[in-house]
Amino acid sequence: REGLMMLADGVPAAMIENAGRMAGMPVGPLSLGDEVALDLAWKIVSATRKDLGVKYVEGPLDNILEEMVVKQERFGRKNGKGFYDYKGKDKSLWPGIPDVTGQPKPAESFNIEELKQRLLVMQALETVRIFEEKCLTDVREADVGSILGFGFAPYSGGTLSYIDMMGTPAFMELCRKFTRKWGPRFKPNKLLRDMAKENASFYGKFPPKADDAARDAA
Repeated sequence: REGLMMLADGVPAAMIENAGRMAGMPVGPLSLGDEVALDLAWKIVSATRKDLGVKYVEGPLDNILEEMVVKQERFGRKNGKGFYDYKGKDKSLWPGIPDVTGQPKPAESFNIEELKQRLLVMQALETVRIFEEKCLTDVREADVGSILGFGFAPYSGGTLSYIDMMGTPAFMELCRKFTRKWGPRFKPNKLLRDMAKENASFYGKFPPKADDAARDAA
């Protein structure tokens, strides 16, 4: 999703892909979208719009996916055309992306380090949100799942370890900075704000249970 939002911001597609790989992900976000299937992403967006009704706020994501899937019939690798064109094992970025998203701005308009941070911070922040909702209750599952499940940067140790590594106050300030610059999707949630006030870490505040640790050791 954040990769598509970057497209809407005018970031060149190749720069988005490079930022993803430089941040430690195995593939760029546009390539990942193709692999998962763009028509699946469109179905999820459409279902969310239906469920939320008048509360749904339409944005660039809707426009890009509708153009790609409904109008261009570019579903991703599954039909050989998405953000990339596929010929056997070879692939190259589709030249028609600017026709969907608008002409990109010069690469010099963007800071590659900030683009890398946007991708990492968004994934980590979403993990904190589902942790707050108790859909996720084990810090180890968050870390392992983020690396093995959707390719979060392995060097970080996982999404929650990434936050612990920089400290919750620093991570929250980064979220606030991005909220001011890129929008409310980066707004820190209550759990993160409370932990930042305490300078608490996830592994410190939510340590794995002793019996679980003993079982893992065995």
